[in-house]
Amino acid sequence: MPESPRVSFPLTVNGVTHHLTVDPRTTLLDVLREHLELTGAKKGCDHGQCGACTVLLDGRRVNSCLILAISQQSARITTIEGLGRPDDLHPVQREMLEHDGYQCGYCTPGQVCSAVGMLDEVAQGWPSAVTDGTEPELDRDEVRERMSGNLCRCGAYPNIVDAILAAAR
Repeated sequence: MPESPRVSFPLTVNGVTHHLTVDPRTTLLDVLREHLELTGAKKGCDHGQCGACTVLLDGRRVNSCLILAISQQSARITTIEGLGRPDDLHPVQREMLEHDGYQCGYCTPGQVCSAVGMLDEVAQGWPSAVTDGTEPELDRDEVRERMSGNLCRCGAYPNIVDAILAAAR
């Protein structure tokens, strides 16, 4: 079997530019986890259906398992490791702790990244499928709809919604 070709390119993750040489078919999730040892984003379904791999690309939430790393050479990538530090958590991370939204923790990095991106979408006035009126108001239905791409197998949804609403205040 012929060896797969490798390509070199830069990738900026959490403010640090890395120079990688990988198979061009490597997903962003695999580069983060296997090449940069940033294991916060999780490989859940590997089909973009569970949201465990959610990261931020230029501030927008994406499923990193569905994106080729080589296509993000000019993007600013933020993972859970880049959102906060143990001594200075991001407000969404603090509220997830306060409201017991972590549960087993497997989906938590994706939930937190998605919540951060979602709160920015609301701040910019982006409507969702349940937005009533021209300006989205962040209530439980709005949060549930906007976070519907992130699954929690522990069923911590009420706590996650509480944490997001608290972080939005």
